Amino acid sequence: MCQRSDIPLSVKIKKINKETPFVMSFVFDYPHRALPGQFVNVWIPGIDEKPISVAFDDGKSYTIAVAAVGEMTKELAKKKVGDFIGIRGPYGTNYGSKSSQFIAMVAGGYGVAPLYFAAVQAIKAGCRVDFHHGARTKNYLLFADRVKKLKNTRYLPATDDGSLGHEGNCVNLMIETMNAGAKYDLIMTCGPEPMMKAVSDVAWKKKIDAQVSVERYMKCGLGICGNCCVDDLGIRTCQEGPIMPLSQIRKIKEFGLYHRNSVGKKHSF
Repeated sequence: MCQRSDIPLSVKIKKINKETPFVMSFVFDYPHRALPGQFVNVWIPGIDEKPISVAFDDGKSYTIAVAAVGEMTKELAKKKVGDFIGIRGPYGTNYGSKSSQFIAMVAGGYGVAPLYFAAVQAIKAGCRVDFHHGARTKNYLLFADRVKKLKNTRYLPATDDGSLGHEGNCVNLMIETMNAGAKYDLIMTCGPEPMMKAVSDVAWKKKIDAQVSVERYMKCGLGICGNCCVDDLGIRTCQEGPIMPLSQIRKIKEFGLYHRNSVGKKHSF
């Protein structure tokens, strides 16, 4: 298990990149190491604290990728190199691979961030990767250039409008790749939940092991508040997740159907 800090540590932003017209990445030094799929809670004093996946850990520094869509992330997007933010964690379970596996990664939207990190680690373990990457248009393909540079990795983009790669979604692209002869040992997926539900259904039907990232309303990250529990298992996404095995995903009644907001009210996907 990784060491972590449960109290926010003040860290200085040392690099900011404009990854796409909609997403920025922030790099900062952090004393505790993360594994692919884990998250940190990012705190801006006087604004809010939000969980964000670790997009990369180089052994000294973290990278996180952020789209400015809410009050907290919009405030984060205003930060400059040299500014300070609060970080605690890392929290949660992680993606993991065995040596020499052939892995299908299926990333939708911003779900590419933790899967890029997972791909780097898998390649270090001697694995081959087919990286299926879906987005609305080519301008939304976050980290595409980074993934293309990975060794032993085939980059397979899919866009809704056909502006790059397969026209359609990355689930259908994965199915086409399988029909063309790809025989995967493992599937890793992260992205919109209906997409991941479709991926998990394919994996279950074809009897392929899979690891799925489950996102719920997470506040404490410590397993205390219970806001991120899922029906019917009652397990905490911040502790028993966010990365869960296929066998567990099949037992989560709400997966792909609904989630709960900050006060526990159901919202359909």
